[in-house]
Amino acid sequence: MNRDEIAAFAEASRGAPRLIGLDLGTKTIGIALSDVGRQIASPLETIRRVKFTPDAGRIVALCAAHGVGGLVIGLPLNMDGSEGPRAQSSRSFARNLRPLLPLPVLFFDERLSTAAVTRTLLEADASRARRGEVVDKLAAAYILQSCLDVMGGMFLGAAEEADGF
Repeated sequence: MNRDEIAAFAEASRGAPRLIGLDLGTKTIGIALSDVGRQIASPLETIRRVKFTPDAGRIVALCAAHGVGGLVIGLPLNMDGSEGPRAQSSRSFARNLRPLLPLPVLFFDERLSTAAVTRTLLEADASRARRGEVVDKLAAAYILQSCLDVMGGMFLGAAEEADGF
């Protein structure tokens, strides 16, 4: 993910105000939704994975219901930045989803997102059961919020340069 990829995604997804963030796990899919101003990401829901068709159907339905213009999918890179089997699985999921949901997709580095969310939940003294219920959708919100922050910073920097600051 470089600035050019993020800028191209922002331009391609400009037709609709909201973005959806996905944290693709092996057992669940965490889903988050941006506000219409693309400033704030909120956890939406967690899908228990069954098979691709029903999982994808739920994502398509959520995108339609919320007027989504693009998908931010967490890319689970290895700590050295290389892609392993989980990253390949995320890319495969997106490739299979594309015919059903022809929206722009941005893969966004999700390294340590679940760890950060889990740490926050532990600090909030959330029970193990409660953490299990919310960690995936909170991780999706963390990924989407990180992306929104980068996008906002890019456009703020460009506006400041244009204004001579």
